[in-house]
Amino acid sequence: MKILLTLLLVIVILIAALLMVALFIKKEYTLAREIIINKPRKVVFDYVKHLKNQDYFSKWVMMDPLKKTEFRGIDGTIGFVYAWDSKNKSAGKGEQEIKNITEDERVDIEVRFEKPFEGIATTPFLLQPTSDNQTKITWSMNGKSKYPMNLMNPFMDNLLGKDLQASLNTLKNILEN
Repeated sequence: MKILLTLLLVIVILIAALLMVALFIKKEYTLAREIIINKPRKVVFDYVKHLKNQDYFSKWVMMDPLKKTEFRGIDGTIGFVYAWDSKNKSAGKGEQEIKNITEDERVDIEVRFEKPFEGIATTPFLLQPTSDNQTKITWSMNGKSKYPMNLMNPFMDNLLGKDLQASLNTLKNILEN
């Protein structure tokens, strides 16, 4: 019985310590990855501005090919919404919306997560020509975590950065082949 009480006390102290640490961790997180694609900026832009194309390169979107999807608006234009609902807990439920487009330079997307957790993130694509036939594309994610979920923020770059880079590698492969 004494061992059980000691174990319970250690668990309570550990949880309290984590909650205290969360008070001092930023609620905002930012991560970004980039890649050079051997195609003109216009070609790359015309592909990434269509959210439906994420079905072919985004690791997160491809997580559940059987998810329910719903589209509102005209893909590749401001206001277009790509919604999904998956029984796969990792894919969850949510929607993403094109919030702004700067032709051939930038696509601003807002992602609204409902499940497995609620949250909002912005995930812009930024495109810069490095030559007439090469484009540097940067895909970033910026968001805010509520207390105590902000405990995860220091690990977001490692947790999500690999998926961003894998998605960009797939995008590069699609566009160059």
